[in-house]
Amino acid sequence: MRVGLVCAHARPPRPPGPNGADQQVAGTHQHVARVAAELAIRGHDVHVYERRDDPDLPAVTDDGGYRVERVPVGPSTRTPTAALVPYVPDLGRWLTDRWSGDWTPDVVHGHFWIGGLAAASAVRQMSIPVVQTFHSIGVEQLRHLGRAYSGPGERIPLERALTRAVDLAVAQSTDEVEELTRMGLHRAAVAVVPAGVDTDRFSPDGESASRERQARILSVGGLAPGHGHEDLIQAMRLVGDAELIIVGGPADGELTDDTDAARLREIARRCGVSDRVRLIGAVPHEQMASWYRSADVVACAPRYASAGRVPLEAMACGVPVVGYRLGGVADTVVDEVSGRLVPPGDVRSLGSTLRRLLADDAERFAYGHAAVDRARCSYTWDRAAGTLERLYERVLNRPR
Repeated sequence: MRVGLVCAHARPPRPPGPNGADQQVAGTHQHVARVAAELAIRGHDVHVYERRDDPDLPAVTDDGGYRVERVPVGPSTRTPTAALVPYVPDLGRWLTDRWSGDWTPDVVHGHFWIGGLAAASAVRQMSIPVVQTFHSIGVEQLRHLGRAYSGPGERIPLERALTRAVDLAVAQSTDEVEELTRMGLHRAAVAVVPAGVDTDRFSPDGESASRERQARILSVGGLAPGHGHEDLIQAMRLVGDAELIIVGGPADGELTDDTDAARLREIARRCGVSDRVRLIGAVPHEQMASWYRSADVVACAPRYASAGRVPLEAMACGVPVVGYRLGGVADTVVDEVSGRLVPPGDVRSLGSTLRRLLADDAERFAYGHAAVDRARCSYTWDRAAGTLERLYERVLNRPR
């Protein structure tokens, strides 16, 4: 099967590693790259399309068994998402021309809303089915984040229009299924395919980041409002003798000048827990397993979570998760089996649950073992790719 994966955004630069080698950056592009690699392993001919934002980059590269083609449309610099909207028709026309040659995909899979719009635009005059993964939905983000939502104004109506142009939408959580049906998609045209986790990289065996004897709670995510760190800092007043390590945001050396980091530090000071809250900045993805292993509990308290990447990685490392009962967190964590779930926004329940779990070694041990089994049995990338493969076959065999 020929599969075209359209991301449209340029791949973010990889920070240099200790020996000058590039390090992997987590996010949408990592998801697309892993899907492409897994589909290629299954024998499919996969091409990934992303915008070319650097004229020095090659137009085409072969990467891990699949081909990456960089679309020369738009500015040759890193560009915010909102600024890419005017270039969607040009992206679509470039793809149409490309697919009119000697390589035409059997199915096209758009990623994020810009990628989906470009893919749908490209196949308007072609009989190629389109599958779409939004990764996040503007109207849902707006509802959960309120004033903290920073998406472009045209995103929400364009996403609604996109739901009418695709053959099948891939949701990453059951909450996202409900949102997509409210946007107008028929329930039969939505399928849940959660993100996978690399169980070789993320496992209980391996090095752990250094720590003191004090209990450790780990939180991973951006520092902007909505990622839940504010709630966790306030919950620390109820936890007792434990430290909260926050991984995310700018690099460690840039945290001093970061306004979100300053805001979180001020919340910690007002709550009287500043001596137990540490912001360590961004950590390369290949080093995250050691940080998960160093934690007694991983806390996931975002106001919006379409996917469950962080709880999955923590579970694969054998660490129990305490999180809000929403989105990908609620789907991946089984309450009282692999961790604990509390009502979204309930800081008191969050704090008391963390305190009780940190005080019960046997319960954490049991949750950790169950978490590893769940990650390995239900959330491997091979399983995710197999599900996508069957969905592609379904849309190919369905009358359009």
